[in-house]
Amino acid sequence: MADFKDHFSGHAAAYAEARPGYPETLFSQLATLAPAHDQAWDCGTGNGQAAVALAAHFARVIATDASAEQIGSAFPNARVTYRVAPAEHAGLPDHSVDLVTVAQAAHWFDLPAFYAEVRRVAKPGAVIALWCYGVCHITPDVDAVVATFYEGEIGPYWPPERRLIDEAYRSLPFPFAKLDMPPISMSLDWTLPQLLAYLASWSAVQRCIRATGRDPIPALTEALAAAWGKPDSARRVEWPLALRTGRVDG
Repeated sequence: MADFKDHFSGHAAAYAEARPGYPETLFSQLATLAPAHDQAWDCGTGNGQAAVALAAHFARVIATDASAEQIGSAFPNARVTYRVAPAEHAGLPDHSVDLVTVAQAAHWFDLPAFYAEVRRVAKPGAVIALWCYGVCHITPDVDAVVATFYEGEIGPYWPPERRLIDEAYRSLPFPFAKLDMPPISMSLDWTLPQLLAYLASWSAVQRCIRATGRDPIPALTEALAAAWGKPDSARRVEWPLALRTGRVDG
């Protein structure tokens, strides 16, 4: 396997359990844009959240990730075929997919090589969609604690590619004919333990632990508990979802 930027293999199972799902509206709208519904490619699939959602709209979904550990923790689905493969070399036939999706992963790719692979495997008129979500919003008091943690406590441990998410993918090169989609909201009702599991899955937290030998989550738990109230009380958690969608020309 070629070298790749691996920030999640070491905690793939926890990642699969903790990460938020995506709204069904996203996938139904992408399916409407696709020229056909024979096959989709979900690249950088991680635990397969997007791939499984796509399976409701496509006869077959090929879901690839460079991490064998992530693929090993992916959600099974009869229409989804999981493969360990880098984004830049999917191993798919030429002109075989109607839709290419990348959920919260494009910032890790060698984008010129990935885009060349997209053009190779895409059918004429296929759709490509890249999306990401930034720091969540809950209440002003909780948000302030999370922001201090994000920017201060673990700020030095974010990989440089994280800035592309902070910029909502606006600066990400995207050489495809733009397709407009209406804004899509992404929200869940979570308890405090669910939020903490998600925050613990951040790559910067894992990098901090490896670099310092210290887990920053216990101190964060104490700070968040004061702002949250009863830990088992569910609160609405919202993420800004940024989407780049385009048509792959022949």
